Amino acid sequence: MADIEHVIVTRRIYEGRILNLRVDTAQFPDGRTTTREVVEHSPSVVLVPLDDHGNVLLVRQYRLAVGHTLLELPAGGLNGQETPEVAADRELREETGYAAAHLERLGGYFASPGYCSEYLHLFLATGLHEAPLDADHDESIDVVRAPLREAVSLIERGEVQDAKSVAGLLWVLHRLGR
Repeated sequence: MADIEHVIVTRRIYEGRILNLRVDTAQFPDGRTTTREVVEHSPSVVLVPLDDHGNVLLVRQYRLAVGHTLLELPAGGLNGQETPEVAADRELREETGYAAAHLERLGGYFASPGYCSEYLHLFLATGLHEAPLDADHDESIDVVRAPLREAVSLIERGEVQDAKSVAGLLWVLHRLGR
């Protein structure tokens, strides 16, 4: 097993609306020290919404951090004391205008554990019906339907590029045996 790091000093750099940044000085059991930059981010949800025709609902939105418009699975952070299930229902309705009759938590994964604490809860959403909520004021989203059977092609062609969407789509394809 690798050496376990023990934080000896934490310096808070930034505290924001959706994330915080800290710099930790950590020490290994043998006395060596290292510096770790950590993005603190609350848990989030990722949804794979499937309609009755085998289409996955994706969202197209501009991402300033990467300077591109991306095709992604609907996702978002937990607000306050929300459970992942409540957040999943809310995010699905805000981003796609649909609610799910069946919301199944499949598991989860860390977004980028080398520097970020964000944990993503993955949900399969089926039995979709219209039930829109107002979108967040800082988002401009277009809903795109694509056959789930074409998900791997979307990934291979670079149309789906973000890790949460790649992982979520492949997880559901495997789960459904496609």
